[in-house]
Amino acid sequence: MYGKKVKLRVLFLFLVITTLVLSIYLILKSLEENVVYFLSPTEIRNLAEIKEEKIRIGGMVKNQSIIINSNEINFIITDLKNEINVSYSGSIPNLFSEGKGVVAEGYLRDRNFLSATKILAKHDENYMPPEVKEALGDK
Repeated sequence: MYGKKVKLRVLFLFLVITTLVLSIYLILKSLEENVVYFLSPTEIRNLAEIKEEKIRIGGMVKNQSIIINSNEINFIITDLKNEINVSYSGSIPNLFSEGKGVVAEGYLRDRNFLSATKILAKHDENYMPPEVKEALGDK
């Protein structure tokens, strides 16, 4: 019915499409495992259940909430409506301070407490590192 060339072309096309679909599926599946959700303290209060997965909480560091122990730092993240207590062991970014934006990545113990594995300090678009500011000020 069909010639040998047509059958080979159909087989080749089928293999290419199958490979593309499988590749896209594997890429999306691997991305799904690495997705970390970004939530505010208010969104965490409204969660139906707490899952054992890594999440990110963003907000402002509450004024006068930073407590530094010998190997741990405790502070409160607020979105000006609700608050989350955060405990973190490790080095903190230079931009981390009270009243500034912060993103804490870690695991929720309950709706009020996050055990952080990573702290990311946020800055606005006008931020300039102190070294650059000094260099520009000298000129």
